[in-house]
Amino acid sequence: MKTAFISGISGQDGAYLAKHLLENGYKVIGGDRRTSSGSLWRLEELEILNDVEIVDFELAEFTNIMRQIEKNDIQEFYNLASQSFVAASFEMPLMTSDITGMSVIRILEAIRKIHPTIKFYQASSSEMFGKAQETPQNEKTPFYPRSPYGVAKLFGHWTTVNYREAYNLFACSGILFNHESPLRGDEFVTRKISKSLSKIKLGKLDLLELGNLEAKRDWGFAGDYVKAMWLMLQQEKADDYVVATGEAHSVLEFINLASSFLGIQLVWDGEKENIVGIDKSTNKIIIRVNKKFYRPSEVDHLVGDSSKARDILGWSDSVNFENLVAMMVETEFNRIKKAD
Repeated sequence: MKTAFISGISGQDGAYLAKHLLENGYKVIGGDRRTSSGSLWRLEELEILNDVEIVDFELAEFTNIMRQIEKNDIQEFYNLASQSFVAASFEMPLMTSDITGMSVIRILEAIRKIHPTIKFYQASSSEMFGKAQETPQNEKTPFYPRSPYGVAKLFGHWTTVNYREAYNLFACSGILFNHESPLRGDEFVTRKISKSLSKIKLGKLDLLELGNLEAKRDWGFAGDYVKAMWLMLQQEKADDYVVATGEAHSVLEFINLASSFLGIQLVWDGEKENIVGIDKSTNKIIIRVNKKFYRPSEVDHLVGDSSKARDILGWSDSVNFENLVAMMVETEFNRIKKAD
């Protein structure tokens, strides 16, 4: 039985990855912050909480990282933990740089010193491409991050490459484009849309305020993307891979689909910052743009080319954009109804 350690197991990706590893016969140890009480609801929802071992894990504390690597016979380490909300990184750039960027070097240094045979996965991000220099983006596309989060992720990415080349560690980075699910955090725009529109449909909310509706992202299903993480560590040679659907959709498209699935007849009036979404049945404005949700430097259009992952790893995605939106809306609507 292989043992895998997942930092950030309480997050969306950590939960789906834990489920996938358990299904493949792994023992799973999950690192979670001591202060994140009540954060394991995703593992409960996937009905795997009792099947994983949860340990205290703090990305800022090198001695804690070393102890976990020393006392556990780990074959695979998946580093999914970070300060992962892009908007918050502008408000907390130093913390984001330390937790999202410097933590990678702490983990890799501990692995190098203690158990250099551990296979390491780093969660890199499409946000590293930022102001994209070409479309679509692949492993050779120049990086141009547009947020402290993107910069920190880029530090972690190049650190992983450096430790692979300098010390011959089996260290991979997955450059994952946006991947969503019903387990997404409330602060992310897809979950905010699915949750707020469900509340509006049920009469529990009057108005949804959002930022840039024209931003386009390559949105896939997180449950598909964690399989790519695992596949990277099953290869003979460590390498980096873009994981994406190859399709870009705007925030506005996401809203239109979500509204349609909920039976909300949405009509748009105005444009750009002045656009409003009107519920045709009530003639009330239910969606409005609020510029406070704009980033200081926007990322307008990201779409990935995952040919390398498909060819070498044999990876494929199974949930298209429409089904992803439907899945998120249906789950959210039922959650809210059940809570009544």
